[in-house]
Amino acid sequence: MLTKRLIFTLLYDSGSFMLSRNFRLQRIGDINWLEDNYGFSKVGYSIDELVVIDVSRQSRNSQEFCENLKQLTRNCFAPIAAGGGIRSIDQARELLRSGADKIVVNTALHDQPQLVEDLAREFGRQCIIASVDCQKINGVYRVFQHSGTVESGHSLDHFLLKCSGLPIGEFYLTSIERDGTGNGLDIEMIDHATHTSEIPLIVMGGVGNPDHIIAGLRDERVDAVATANLLNFMGDGLTRARNLAIAAGVNLAIF
Repeated sequence: MLTKRLIFTLLYDSGSFMLSRNFRLQRIGDINWLEDNYGFSKVGYSIDELVVIDVSRQSRNSQEFCENLKQLTRNCFAPIAAGGGIRSIDQARELLRSGADKIVVNTALHDQPQLVEDLAREFGRQCIIASVDCQKINGVYRVFQHSGTVESGHSLDHFLLKCSGLPIGEFYLTSIERDGTGNGLDIEMIDHATHTSEIPLIVMGGVGNPDHIIAGLRDERVDAVATANLLNFMGDGLTRARNLAIAAGVNLAIF
């Protein structure tokens, strides 16, 4: 039986970490606030991976983001994936030098597919996570880009099929409609990702309690469930969710 994964996601914007609801951001605190309140040295033992994404709405300060990434790396022993606005191999290399083990690409999937090819050639396809944001519009799941503000013109089925031809290691699929609501994962959204079954699938958006994590991980199509819910799952929340999932028979690694 394939081992499932529990992933925590941090959203970063211009020096602060954010809460997100339907991709609308609310500032929470900086790296010092995060460490003082939630101590990632402990959180790192409750998750299989940490994803850190620069979702800055204004111009990105890549150096500042990398400094935050380095600090997180010092205090978190889980593997880390990082991304946000990657436009070159040099940018990706800097994230890896700052402590990331994988890189997350989104916009490049739409307008720089050659960059994805180049990144995989340089770092290996297992290092590339393809982040796809979607929302159901008039009964059809549509893919959005630029932090969920611009519809790409692709249905989810078509876009995932297109991306599956690129050298990527995993899909990171986020429901804009469920994002930050705590109403549970969008299982219907997952129905549209079945033709990419050879590529591991991470699902994100709507997790609000351990039952949502368990339901997602029990789905044979899902390799990992991610949550960015700082308020619900920090402290001992992730540890409790992991223990409950294991007790429910989910095949998570036991640390």
